[in-house]
Amino acid sequence: MQRITILGATGSIGVSTLDVIARHPDRYSVYALSAHSRVEELAAQCIQFRPARAVVGSAAAADRLAALLRAAGCRTEVEWGEAALCAVSSAAETDAVMAAIVGAAGLAPTLAAARAGKKVMLANKEALVMSGQLFMDAVAESGAVLLPIDSEHNAIFQCLPQGYGRVPAAAGVTKILLTASGGPFLKREVATLENVTPDEACKHPKWVMGRKISVDSATMMNKGLEVIEAHWLFGAPAGQIEVVIHPQSVIHSMVSYSDGSVLAELGNPDMRTPIAHALAYPERIASGVAQLDLTQVGTLQFEKPDFNRFPCLALAFEALRAGGTAPALLNAANEVAVQAFLDERIGFRRIDRVIARVMEELPHGAASSIEAVMAQDALARAAAERIIAE
Repeated sequence: MQRITILGATGSIGVSTLDVIARHPDRYSVYALSAHSRVEELAAQCIQFRPARAVVGSAAAADRLAALLRAAGCRTEVEWGEAALCAVSSAAETDAVMAAIVGAAGLAPTLAAARAGKKVMLANKEALVMSGQLFMDAVAESGAVLLPIDSEHNAIFQCLPQGYGRVPAAAGVTKILLTASGGPFLKREVATLENVTPDEACKHPKWVMGRKISVDSATMMNKGLEVIEAHWLFGAPAGQIEVVIHPQSVIHSMVSYSDGSVLAELGNPDMRTPIAHALAYPERIASGVAQLDLTQVGTLQFEKPDFNRFPCLALAFEALRAGGTAPALLNAANEVAVQAFLDERIGFRRIDRVIARVMEELPHGAASSIEAVMAQDALARAAAERIIAE
């Protein structure tokens, strides 16, 4: 029986994880759940799954959650704050952690799980984007098992040989091919993107996601962050990582080998597939996802991304090549700019301009410690807010 902690339980990944867990009560139990402010949703999850602990973002949210659980006769212990998140992620009672908190807020508890040697199911790409080598060192030193949950990275993981040692040449790997749907604006006139509304940006053609990650998909910053994540997960330099537009979202990513082979992982676009893969690895379990019918899929299309349409993708490649804290600056500026867009403080095409200004104005330091990374994160957020206010 694996005991699972889910960070970000009320988000789309958390909900899908609980769906898979509920299908296998003989294999998995829930040790802890967390949510930032969705107290009612978290209360319902606690009542159903009876975790030992639940963590929220504030004392007020903790009080509300505790009252709801008491009224329902649920004995889940309620805690709040970053320290509590780190505690449930590293607790001896936890076997595996689903790291699904969106953004930089997920870094500390995800790193705590890695340092504690847990099975870390990584859905929070920003943690690895920000901390890079520090995160991978923590995994290596503790003996943690790191399993990617993003559909693209999970696909790559499945296409690589078992025991892959993050050295592409040693495994005959010539290229990592990350597929991208292209989001809602793949065919829209570039000149009209200035007028995009938040609701339009959040209408993804294939995936159901939260608003922040949906905007990242529309700008393709999501894919840019995945490029950086792929570098750290699989040891591939920027020149060996390629993004391919694939609107059908049937092939989730591919690996090209020196003998001319290209291995691909295919499936219906449902996050329960990579979640089930990581939960049971190296076994396979039912996920609840319908089997892919290739006769119904028909034609598969591929094209190169247009950096004029998707400048955020180009910025991410630049940050990866720059190294150090450049990816942390990129991520922080993007989080601020996307929130400003969702709040209708800036237009859609100002997102990439704000990020570019932050990257130009702030020097890139060495990512020598988590404290150094977080200091650069704070500087980038302040710079982004100043630029937005101009």
